[in-house]
Amino acid sequence: MNLKNVLAVITGGASGLGRAVAEHIIGAGGKAAILDLQEAGREVAEQIGAAFFKCDVAVEAQVKAAIGAAVQALGGINLLVNCAGIVGAGKLVGKDGPMTGEYFEKVVRINLIGTFLCDATAAAFMQTNVPNEEGERGVIIHTASVAAFEGQIGQVAYSATKAGIAGMTLPIARELAKSGIRCVAIAPGIFMTPMLASLPQEVQNSLGAQVPFPPRLGHPKEFAQLVESIVAIPTLNGETIRLDGAIRMAPR
Repeated sequence: MNLKNVLAVITGGASGLGRAVAEHIIGAGGKAAILDLQEAGREVAEQIGAAFFKCDVAVEAQVKAAIGAAVQALGGINLLVNCAGIVGAGKLVGKDGPMTGEYFEKVVRINLIGTFLCDATAAAFMQTNVPNEEGERGVIIHTASVAAFEGQIGQVAYSATKAGIAGMTLPIARELAKSGIRCVAIAPGIFMTPMLASLPQEVQNSLGAQVPFPPRLGHPKEFAQLVESIVAIPTLNGETIRLDGAIRMAPR
């Protein structure tokens, strides 16, 4: 697919990686709808020419309603990019005692189950699309993380969800192949997101210096460029692609 033909739903699109993807798609002539729990997403959508629908991806009814509304607004859907999620930092046994099951479950519900709910809802719509010349009806993109493979101390919940996202990518790709729908995951390394931008410059520099090459934080536009490549290359399917400058995370 070419981005100018894309009708995209982007979760977590109010900021960071999701916003970069929405801006990139719209800049290339495609259409995008942002799903986000942040009300600020409405202003972002107005600024970049996207549609906005407030949605908690952890709540199934909200996901179905928001994606359904987005499909109506866009005139269809052939791309889903899952960027919604939380960091979910915390040790298995911290200074205040063991991590609660309630907290662990919250991170799983937002990051992993939220991705699943959006996948299932979007795929049901995509299956009704008229296939293109390659027989393709749509693309689903997951946001995993290098933490799926080298989770650090304090990332027990976060790493579990990102490993789950990477792990379900191939089964989804295999299942949806008969419908001409691809599924690919991106595993970013250390990227300049709003959370990292709030850190002191010396901390940002220190984090960037850990990356072999280029020795800096990743730019959200680079994530968006990889989304474009995945959309454009039909044989990219069922894979988790590291976008990390060759970094391998240390224990802490």
